[in-house]
Amino acid sequence: MLILGLVTTISHSSPAQKSEVFIKDGAAIRGYDPVAYFKEAKPVKGNENLGYQWNEATWLFSSKANLDSFKLNPQKYAPQFGGYCAYGVSENHKAPTDPEAWTIVNDKLYLNYNPKVQTYWNKDRDKRIADANKNWLLLKDKE
Repeated sequence: MLILGLVTTISHSSPAQKSEVFIKDGAAIRGYDPVAYFKEAKPVKGNENLGYQWNEATWLFSSKANLDSFKLNPQKYAPQFGGYCAYGVSENHKAPTDPEAWTIVNDKLYLNYNPKVQTYWNKDRDKRIADANKNWLLLKDKE
């Protein structure tokens, strides 16, 4: 019942986006550097002077080296499900994310709505990832 309440709260807490990438404040993943999660093992705010357009979104980076790494292989570093909440996508809806609620699984970056939702996602993570992968095929182009 608690999880259902969380899902209802998440799905109604912010306007849906039609974009395949979660964009907030004009940048993908709230302006955080996707490469830093892999190279520094923590969220790092990107620099507006180190931006790159990819997948109809502006991605920001904390260093030129991270920008260059992303340019060479954006699919390696971009978060799964366009940076939308992995738990939400597993429940078949888009939800915003908190850059502090992140996990790397099998060299893929996953973000969650917040740390509390992340604990639910982590309880059955493999099944959630499988469900989200299926749901994302149709969900990515919807509001």
